Amino acid sequence: MHRLSPLDNSFLEIESESIQANIGGVSVFEGPPPAHKTLLRLVDAKLDSAPRYRQRVQRMPLGLGMPVWRDDEHFNLGYHVRRTALPLPGGAAELETLVGRVMSQHLDRDKPLWETWVVEGLEAGRWAIVSKVHHAMVDGVSAYELTSALLDVTPKPSPARRRRAWHPETSGPLGLAAESARGFLAPLDQLEVVARKARETPRELVLQALLTARAVLPIGPIGPHRRWTRAAVSLADVKQVRRSLGGTVNDVVLALVTRGMRDLLRARGEVLDERTLRAMVPVSVRTAVQRGSLANRVSTVFAELPVGMDDPVARFADIRAQMAHVKETHGAVAGETLVGIAGFGPPVLLALGARLALRTPQRMINTVATNIPGPQVPLYLAGRRLLEAWPYVMLASTVRIATAIFSYDGFVYFGATGDYDSSPDVGVITSGITAGMAELLALSGATHPAYTWSSSSTTRTASSSAGSSNGSAGSSTSGSPRSRARSSSPPSGA
Repeated sequence: MHRLSPLDNSFLEIESESIQANIGGVSVFEGPPPAHKTLLRLVDAKLDSAPRYRQRVQRMPLGLGMPVWRDDEHFNLGYHVRRTALPLPGGAAELETLVGRVMSQHLDRDKPLWETWVVEGLEAGRWAIVSKVHHAMVDGVSAYELTSALLDVTPKPSPARRRRAWHPETSGPLGLAAESARGFLAPLDQLEVVARKARETPRELVLQALLTARAVLPIGPIGPHRRWTRAAVSLADVKQVRRSLGGTVNDVVLALVTRGMRDLLRARGEVLDERTLRAMVPVSVRTAVQRGSLANRVSTVFAELPVGMDDPVARFADIRAQMAHVKETHGAVAGETLVGIAGFGPPVLLALGARLALRTPQRMINTVATNIPGPQVPLYLAGRRLLEAWPYVMLASTVRIATAIFSYDGFVYFGATGDYDSSPDVGVITSGITAGMAELLALSGATHPAYTWSSSSTTRTASSSAGSSNGSAGSSTSGSPRSRARSSSPPSGA
């Protein structure tokens, strides 16, 4: 058995009728899909290297200790790996509707906290895997590491390794009691550690976390249902902007999200002036030694997205300066220190604190934007090439819109999650992302057109038409980033 960390446990505590702590993504493959027995065999062969996928959460007696992960004596792989199909025509709208519905459902707490949906019927003979994992089980980086275990770097599948028979470990009441008492420090030691960690946390970070966000993007109660929409841009285009305007790939990505949010607010008739939108930006603090572990290793920094600035270059420069300041002040590491302090309190009080902090109205942030880097080489499952890798991020508290970003094989994929009831226009964000890419690329002096795709747009973007901040962008909803890029992607090395 392994105890959950305070951060892992907080994702269990925040769930309610309207909040599901589900993260994951959609992997689109070239067809045809493998037989279901073949997929079950592939997943089963990898479970020894991902033992958490056969474990469920066990609460401690009287709540006197952190919950633990323990083997599920009734584990059934067929329950977790499911198969479905899209209705015709199997396009972007049908896939996004399915993902919104699947992610809106809570995972069963009495079973391992994950589901994998094999989806047939996508256009052009393609198929997809929708991965749904509880945030208490993994963070975004480790979630990718688990998914990648199923993939190969060549079309020829890796030879299957002989796997040993699995026998679940069992533990009775005495074992649970012993585990609940393990790992606690003496009271004086607790106070000493808390004091040391508090001294290590820059005062500026604490003050920044307590600031009230300007209510530019309406926040409020969320319902139980989700909308999900997508956009993609070429990584070569992102790097071209970075070379021309400076900064990092992450700076460019945040600038694109800012453009999407700006378009949404303007479409809603908001008066922006020079106002900002406060975004929580989760940052991985996973070290090389910790790579492969399943526990959450994330910290948080805050960014004031300058949605009120008309000049796209000025918007980018503002974001670049903010992120550079975070690096100089070691903001992400300091954020981890704040999270670490929570590990030295009684579990019952920590659970209550998590519920209060994350279920009560949040006025410190307007939105969330999380960026996870992925591999830049093609990957394969059962000989089928992975064409696209779309991320999904959860909503919580009063945050009604969040954006996840994942890069894979030359593209940057954006997935925007919206509350179904209050954010029917979430697709404006993804259209704005593609328009922003073309806009920045044109300003960078690029000689080739931007390659972008958005499921919410109707025309393919070219940098020559990117001068206006009001236009929509993207490719038609038929087709996909990967299929369309084969005839329209920028020259290599650009």
